[in-house]
Amino acid sequence: MEQFEVKRGLVKTIGGNAGLAKLGGQYFSGVKSGVDGGFTASFAILRNIQATYSEEGKLVVEVEQMKGDELSEFLQADGGREEAMESRKRWSGFLDEATGYNSKQRGDKAKEAGKKISKANSNIRLAKKLMEMSKTMTDDVKAQALTLISEIEQKLEEGNGTRAMSLSEKLSKLVEG
Repeated sequence: MEQFEVKRGLVKTIGGNAGLAKLGGQYFSGVKSGVDGGFTASFAILRNIQATYSEEGKLVVEVEQMKGDELSEFLQADGGREEAMESRKRWSGFLDEATGYNSKQRGDKAKEAGKKISKANSNIRLAKKLMEMSKTMTDDVKAQALTLISEIEQKLEEGNGTRAMSLSEKLSKLVEG
């Protein structure tokens, strides 16, 4: 499963998950709207595509692609290579429209999100080390720090790196205070 940042306001402009399914129909075959919204589809080497917008406004996709012997046979068949290239082209076009970002921008957004996650994890480790070493930190401050750490870890699990990082900065100020 992958998550992609989506340009602010785009989910509303597209029409949410119903609009996403319609967009999927422009790029893929056998599009079926999901019960929870979003859609499932396929096209050539892309055996199964599932896409939806999350509550946080991110594009969440899961793609199953042909592999091994099946892929080799497909590529060796008449027009197989062209179909495979068309699959990649359609996938990229879909992501461009569904996120509002081109491939370079998506990569930059992913790097940015990775940095936020790394910073939040680093702040957690630092806070734990400071709590362990400090002789003057009160039990109340330690309890607040542990509560914040729990919240940060929950935000990280949810994939909300931005919120995790802001909470981790609050944690750092608390334990360094």
